[in-house]
Amino acid sequence: MITGIGHIAFRVRDIEQSKAFYCDGLGLRHAFDIDRDGKPWIVFVYAGNHQYLELFPVADAQPLDQSKLPTYAHLQLTVDDMDRTLVDFEQRGIRPANPPRTGQDGNVQAWLTDPDGNRIELMQMMPGCLHEQAEVRLGGAPGGPLSR
Repeated sequence: MITGIGHIAFRVRDIEQSKAFYCDGLGLRHAFDIDRDGKPWIVFVYAGNHQYLELFPVADAQPLDQSKLPTYAHLQLTVDDMDRTLVDFEQRGIRPANPPRTGQDGNVQAWLTDPDGNRIELMQMMPGCLHEQAEVRLGGAPGGPLSR
């Protein structure tokens, strides 16, 4: 049985710039590194609720070949208050690509990109959204963790 998402992995050109974006900019927390041959191999960033981002640095001379990730579309991060979150991010120099809007799923969303161009969807789950309806249908209860 799948119980959640453990991590999402990104290849990044500049590990320090990416750590700064995700930790200093978005407010996630650097968890730990795994080195290989004395060099950073994977940097783990904690997103909460047992979920991580894995950042894999690529050599400076290597182009970041997005074709090696043909199925990647975006990372979605859930936020509790979109307006407050965007104000916090803007104070850290991170601006969304669009103003917040309500999507077809009934949730409020805005979009960012990281330093390597990876798309990030910010989503505030709204009461009655399709996600909440699905959880109720799948055996959850209204007012659960998705409801705000």
